Amino acid sequence: MNDSTEEQIRFELESILERRNADTRLTTMGAGSDNVEDGRQYLAKTVTGGWHVPTWPPEFGGRGASPSQNALIGRLLREFVVPDLYPFAIGLGMVGPALLAHGTQGQQQDWLQPIASGSSIWCQMFSEPEAGSDLANVALKATQDGEEWVLSGQKTWTSRAMWADWAICLARTDPGQPKHKGLTMFALPIDIPGVEVRPLTQMNRDAHFSEVFVEEARVLDLWRIGEIGEGWRVAMTVLAHERAGGGSRGGGDGNARGVRIPGWISDLQALGVAENQLWRDEVSNIYSHDRVSRWTSQRAADEARVSGVPGPAGSGAKLRTVKSYKDRAYLSNRSAASYGMLTEGAGYIETMTAPSMSIRGGTDEIQRNILGERVLGLPGEPRLDRDVPWSDSRRGLL
Repeated sequence: MNDSTEEQIRFELESILERRNADTRLTTMGAGSDNVEDGRQYLAKTVTGGWHVPTWPPEFGGRGASPSQNALIGRLLREFVVPDLYPFAIGLGMVGPALLAHGTQGQQQDWLQPIASGSSIWCQMFSEPEAGSDLANVALKATQDGEEWVLSGQKTWTSRAMWADWAICLARTDPGQPKHKGLTMFALPIDIPGVEVRPLTQMNRDAHFSEVFVEEARVLDLWRIGEIGEGWRVAMTVLAHERAGGGSRGGGDGNARGVRIPGWISDLQALGVAENQLWRDEVSNIYSHDRVSRWTSQRAADEARVSGVPGPAGSGAKLRTVKSYKDRAYLSNRSAASYGMLTEGAGYIETMTAPSMSIRGGTDEIQRNILGERVLGLPGEPRLDRDVPWSDSRRGLL
């Protein structure tokens, strides 16, 4: 597709989306305000033009955009109202790219366009009670039975599961292989017999994480993503796109073009805080970090799109994004003084959510390990279980 000019893109977006103004503020899902429909309507409006996933092929809901055109569209989308797409982010930013890299033509035709249009929500069934940071230790088993696979086991911390139609599920297909080699990836319909979703309530009153219990659920071999035993490679594609900011687009500070003070700073000033030197220094530090975080995330996303294989820059982007979120949440809460202790106080929900940001999607410690080993060239941690059968290492027989 030929590249469109900035004026052409802005004109087309104005015909389907509401423009932001200086008073527009982004909404965040949670604490009982889980509005899935706004995001679904936004994706339905943008899918025809391929505006939300422009690098995807047009037949799958994109527009075949070049990296430079994709960056331009992302920048212009910041001028318009984009709802919180949290329920759809795994499908858009992680499952979709994994299907483009590893899926069959039939899988791409069946699943990508519904993801892009918002008509299908996906979740990620990776973590288990004994396989969190050590993801390769997953124990949910899949046994082949003709043209089907029978899955049994448990997943936990499965975000979006209560909304999801499908899950991308990592399973153990050969316990006799080393733990990284005996894994296979599947697409699992959430509504089939044998799948039970139990939401977990967090301290911020969200119930976005769930436990998922799977008992002899039957999955078609047609729903296997990648080759048997290649699940770890598919999982790394999914996680690399997650660290590179998968699913996020639009975003920004909610301001109209030309507004120099970000909305979050204006909101803090509206609280009537005393703008002493220490407060101004903290605001300036967070603002500077925000800018670096945005540039880092953009670089990671651009590298991923150009190479097709997201690299370790995504780990740096995730660390910066998490720090930015936490710093802004805590400053907002402190700026509200005693009012910030109330459940309706400024920054209360963000403060209750902030600790989880360093855990979800790969802990801060895991991200630093990746940067240390793959960017700085530091020696890796000893791994005694890399070449032994998972069935032995699982029982501690090393």
